[in-house]
Amino acid sequence: MSSIAELRRILGTCRTVAVVGLSPQWHRPSFFAAKYMQSHGYRIVPVNPSAPEILGERCFASVTAAARALAADGLRIDMVDCFRRSEDIPPIADEAIAIGARCLWLQLGVVNEAAAAQARSAGLEVVMDRCVKIEHARLYGGLNWAGVNTRVISARRPQQLPY
Repeated sequence: MSSIAELRRILGTCRTVAVVGLSPQWHRPSFFAAKYMQSHGYRIVPVNPSAPEILGERCFASVTAAARALAADGLRIDMVDCFRRSEDIPPIADEAIAIGARCLWLQLGVVNEAAAAQARSAGLEVVMDRCVKIEHARLYGGLNWAGVNTRVISARRPQQLPY
């Protein structure tokens, strides 16, 4: 289980995120999470072989193809965020290891202990069964960003105005 300090460090240092299984449909959780991260300053690299572009970014057929294209611009993928079934994770973990990613993040409901152990032994940080959007919002403020009801209603003005 990742601690708050570990999650903060991962989210603070991994700024280029390859989202495997990113859907072009606005109502899908992968689209919503990627849009949230993009709006908070993260570079989103869609990995979806059936779409040409998502969220204004060119799509790639694989993590390896995405890493190769980014390397041509002098960039690298820091995190591989997986919106795939648990049984689909081992080849994605292999790609994350091969490209030198720093983190393999498996979304809510996605758990594959063998792939996680392999990634950890290769030096990657692994987060399983957690949503990158929810964790970012929880740790950096923003749970109410069109998705989570914080059940806090207040007429009190904030002490620090955002402007």
